[in-house]
Amino acid sequence: MDALKAAQYYTNRIATDTSGMKVLLLDRETTPMISLVSTQSHLLSKEVFLVDRLDNVRRDTMRHLKCVCFLRPTDASIQALVDELRNPKYGDYYIYFSNILKKSMIELLAENDESEAVREIQEFYADFYVASPALFHAGLAPATHPLFAEGHSWNPGALGRTVQALSALLLALKRRPTIRYERNSAMALKLGEELEYLMAHEASLFGARPADSTQLLILDRKNDPVTPLLTHWTYHAMLHELLGVANGRVDLSHVPDVRAETKEVMLAQDQDTFFRQAQFLNFGDLGVSLKEFVDSYQSRTESHHKLDSIADMKRFVEAYPEFRKLSGNVSKHVALIGELSRIVSARHLMAVSELEQSLACNEQHSTDLKALRALVADAKVAPENKVRCVILYALRYERVQANATGELKQLLSSCGVDADLVSMVDVVLRYAGARERQSDIFQNENIFSRGKNIFKGLQGTENVYTQHTPALAEMLDLLLRGRQGPLLQEQLPSLDPRARPLVAGGESGLANQDIIVFVVGGVTMDEERAVAVLNARYSAQNVRILLGGTSIHSSHSFLTELSTTFFP
Repeated sequence: MDALKAAQYYTNRIATDTSGMKVLLLDRETTPMISLVSTQSHLLSKEVFLVDRLDNVRRDTMRHLKCVCFLRPTDASIQALVDELRNPKYGDYYIYFSNILKKSMIELLAENDESEAVREIQEFYADFYVASPALFHAGLAPATHPLFAEGHSWNPGALGRTVQALSALLLALKRRPTIRYERNSAMALKLGEELEYLMAHEASLFGARPADSTQLLILDRKNDPVTPLLTHWTYHAMLHELLGVANGRVDLSHVPDVRAETKEVMLAQDQDTFFRQAQFLNFGDLGVSLKEFVDSYQSRTESHHKLDSIADMKRFVEAYPEFRKLSGNVSKHVALIGELSRIVSARHLMAVSELEQSLACNEQHSTDLKALRALVADAKVAPENKVRCVILYALRYERVQANATGELKQLLSSCGVDADLVSMVDVVLRYAGARERQSDIFQNENIFSRGKNIFKGLQGTENVYTQHTPALAEMLDLLLRGRQGPLLQEQLPSLDPRARPLVAGGESGLANQDIIVFVVGGVTMDEERAVAVLNARYSAQNVRILLGGTSIHSSHSFLTELSTTFFP
């Protein structure tokens, strides 16, 4: 159950089903979809002479070439295609849509194909964005597809786009799952109902009633607002949080003295051995891994440069142009890790993260409050990092009698933090406060869970910066071990009353299961890492987990999405 292979299957068919030299036309949304799963050189090897946008009106007429189109079935793309067919620039057109096509759209295209240039129309179900083999998303950004209408309700456009992304994924994987949703989430229920209706309406595509071997669990971000607020320390997560990963690319053009070839770098597991091996390493192990890699190349140059730091490695790369050519991907990772190291130091993220982890994992109000007051008053800490820590405090100690959230908001304002940023404390509480959440994520709402939390803290951890485990991962681990079956059954009801219980009493755990977890409100790279750990741990039980969401969040994008919505 591999999202990357599913999308690449269709990409390869788009490039190879039509023989000979050809042009590939894409729209605004399919362009990044293709770039995430293929490369220009791969397409060229399949005789794709040119890749262009359908809405580019300055394209040259080349009637001797065939044209392959891969488009989303939207009104805008259909109209652009109609305009193209009225004045065709190429000889023959082979048109592939990324999702189910309405009959009216086919009729409109037929009416306007007066020159009979269209040779083929097909549906290739790749209407989702692939971040890695086990992570996909619907590409909902606040600027283009606002998630919320008002409060905890769907924006109709976002709901429709999410249904399309999920349905395409299921068709690509050839699955018709049992749908379960978090009981306290009206948005999860609505998404499940819309998807269930579509599968029933398009039964010829999706097949018969669900097989028990595939589960689709629709979760709501409001039940775990903590994970997207934390600083995470694995490579892929740090790149996304600190530098930004947009459609598999990292922009380094703003970095001082960056070389021309690393102003924009591409991250792809299937083409980058170092990234595939290092994406889930924590920052400390990452430096060791990179040093070993650079050492292996240094030995080939018979150089004796000291490589004790990231700065040493950057100087070595600069001094040996042949190393850059030989190592390929490694030199770009030297640049990436060097910039991450600079940001961590400049923003004092070690101190910030230590407090974040304490607030997320441990119940020690007086100690946390004292540390938080000092951090808010520290001029060297960025305003957004101060606000994130205050939000974590407000969430954890929301029902504590000595709660000092009001005082901390005043302290933020007195330290010059923008009023709109300070207001995010109340926005997140309205979105995901204790009355909105389904589970006791802080384990502090009754005497039994408080005791469990205390003992959890006494056990110690390997790293104070990585103590937190996403709620999604804890829930999946319980499910796969066959623990708390009745509770999970209650929290994750099925839309199908005929479905078997999620975990029957007395079972040793789930086996022979494909599980698709989809988070309304976005997923994080740390949850991707947690799912990878679970996939490795339970591979012997023949369990495969695929993670998806409406988007992939950094702390900034999470707060930005909430800031655009009124939560009464």
